[in-house]
Amino acid sequence: MLTTVAQIGKHVGEEVRLGAWLFNKRSSGKIQFLQLRDGTGFIQGVVVKQEVTPEMWDAAKSLTQESSLYVTGIVREDERAKSGYELTVTGVDPIQIAEEYPITKKEHGVEFLMDHRHLWIRSMRQQAVLSIRSAVIQAVYEFFKERGFYKVDPPILTPTSAEGTTTLFHTQYFDEEAYLSQSGQLYMEAAAMALGRVFSFGPTFRAEKSKTRRHLIEFWMIEPEMAFVDHEESLRIQEDFVSYVVQYVLKNCPLELKRLERDTSKLENVKAPFPRITYTEAIEMLQKDGHEIQWGEDFGAPHETAIAEKFDKPVFITHYPTGIKAFYMKPDPTNPDVVLCADLIAPEGYGEIIGGSQRIDDLELMKKRYEEHDLNPQAYQWYLDLRKYGSVPHSGFGLGLERTVGWICGTEHVRETIPFPRLLNRLYP
Repeated sequence: MLTTVAQIGKHVGEEVRLGAWLFNKRSSGKIQFLQLRDGTGFIQGVVVKQEVTPEMWDAAKSLTQESSLYVTGIVREDERAKSGYELTVTGVDPIQIAEEYPITKKEHGVEFLMDHRHLWIRSMRQQAVLSIRSAVIQAVYEFFKERGFYKVDPPILTPTSAEGTTTLFHTQYFDEEAYLSQSGQLYMEAAAMALGRVFSFGPTFRAEKSKTRRHLIEFWMIEPEMAFVDHEESLRIQEDFVSYVVQYVLKNCPLELKRLERDTSKLENVKAPFPRITYTEAIEMLQKDGHEIQWGEDFGAPHETAIAEKFDKPVFITHYPTGIKAFYMKPDPTNPDVVLCADLIAPEGYGEIIGGSQRIDDLELMKKRYEEHDLNPQAYQWYLDLRKYGSVPHSGFGLGLERTVGWICGTEHVRETIPFPRLLNRLYP
């Protein structure tokens, strides 16, 4: 019976067959211990010389790191094994004996590992991170499906910018200029006016020459937009969303989190409601702690980390100055110097994972913003139409997948949270 490591617990006492790769091997003379992986997990196969044919013993002995094979064996429960099970091998059928594998147990530099990213993702740690990434994606879809959201796909090629033209990748679109999308938000607002509550999940691109551990050139964003939803309700949806995702991973990925040596007690505490402070309160907090920052300046990574350290959950920073936020954000009716927005800052130094706001729904105010930000009226005419024909209060936000996965996994750098990261000066492999 061909099965997988993930399903092995259903076959205790039975003989099964696995398609696998040899992750590692050690021998005590008369016993060979095969560390096997099949993509769904890792398991040890034990080959006892006296219990197999000489040909089978030699076949097992010939296996090199990352050789592919079919292996047959009896499933046994074993409390010492990380998976809880072990395989008493009864058959070894090599498919391909791998050449000398470049990634070994010795210490490799980051650049070497990144050059061999196509092989590095086979390691236990990377497999755990990418497995958790997959679980986060699953949780995203389940959360929005349960709440009646429609999945909508905005374009990747766009004629205009969502937030500014300085961090865009330009391309030629036949006889006109186009850009790789840095956000699907504007299009999602249009979709929300048609379907009520929508979300997108796709790649976005930022041509930022940044080398920090939080930045990627190409990353994935979840961007919900919601008609008839004000700022306050949007915050409640955001904290419910993040809580749902974290608790989903805790429930479904215990082995992966253990493999990463993640302190799950910090994640278990991630449950709504989250603390909230205003931008003004955050500035006062930072100034009191000796940071040189003035009202009207944006936060950098050290500022976000300093604020997050004061809380044991993600924290919302709300009501940023109008001048440092995007043109589409709705001013606070009680104080037009700030907008109805919030950034959600993750604990443990992982920075902003969500940015969101209530959007401007007033036609005349949006026209004024076009003038203030020198936006091309022709290029943005369709976006202005949303305020002409049945405008309603609406809100939205964007969650960065890789930063969120990095925080949940406790990775040192966001490059580990995407299969093939695109970084400054790195387009290979």
